[in-house]
Amino acid sequence: MNNITFGQYIPGKSWIYKLDPRSKIFFTILLIILIFIIPNLLLMSIALGVFLLIIISTRINIFKILKSLKGIIFLLLFTVILQLVYTKSEINGPIYTFNMQIGLYQLLIMISLIVIYFLIKKYIKLKLLLFLLLIFLLFCVLWQNPFKDTGYGFSWPFDSMSWANFDFDIYEEGLNKSGFIFIRIILMILITQMLTLTTMSMDINNGLEWLLSPLKVFKIPVGVFAMLISLTLRFIPTLMHESRKIMNAQASRGVDFNDGHLKDKVNQIISLLIPMFVISFKRADELSDAMESRGYVIGEKRTKIDELKFKFLDYFSLFVIISFYVIIILYNVGVF
Repeated sequence: MNNITFGQYIPGKSWIYKLDPRSKIFFTILLIILIFIIPNLLLMSIALGVFLLIIISTRINIFKILKSLKGIIFLLLFTVILQLVYTKSEINGPIYTFNMQIGLYQLLIMISLIVIYFLIKKYIKLKLLLFLLLIFLLFCVLWQNPFKDTGYGFSWPFDSMSWANFDFDIYEEGLNKSGFIFIRIILMILITQMLTLTTMSMDINNGLEWLLSPLKVFKIPVGVFAMLISLTLRFIPTLMHESRKIMNAQASRGVDFNDGHLKDKVNQIISLLIPMFVISFKRADELSDAMESRGYVIGEKRTKIDELKFKFLDYFSLFVIISFYVIIILYNVGVF
């Protein structure tokens, strides 16, 4: 939970903080659409490089943003492996074939590695690297004689106890597609992170209310909807902070959230969820009282202290994004 940065606001004075919140929300939508029309891995890699340069220009700690990716590393790894396994090519053959083998010795070694992993992981701070190392070692155990193609091949001592042999083919299309989807997911997360990290929740509320104002024609309560979204974003880091406090309090009483049997895990989750629900309702009551004391009435028109105005930087940023769109569309139709 310490790595969750979504919904947090980091104060700053760089150019991105000077953009109108309406522009930032609109640009976020445009950029997400843009990465879905990028056709190949090369352009997607260029887009990632350009966006990383944009993050650096905002003077926001890039490592703080990248830490938020740790929460989805399993999803990224699963996506890459899935694309490598199931993407085949009927025209071009595989660029490399892994000869895999499963048998009694491999099964025993894999079980041993998994047991060792669960025994030592509580003593290792870099649990992500330990998990990736486990995946690599499990793959190496199944990989039959990886040295045979180098001219130093020899027979494995457990070939005689093999149950099955199979090939794991790596195709160029699989590598391209896995890298393409990998970068696309990362870009989507980074783009949304830039919005929440550089825009206060009240500004997001005002920007959403303005962008959704055409829906008022259909009698949709746009102001209430925008307020709900901004409050949700505002309370994500608050609830994460409260959950850390509860976990620390439970740990001081002997509760270990990392180890234990399934029954213990369920009891640990219950011991966390019950106070979280209590705190959530308490925070909601305090928030409703604060809003009522400030004269907030659901559905009534509200005045604003700061009027939103588009500036030259907003128009220039829009011009840059439209230029990216033109380049990608021209590339898709074959002009480049």
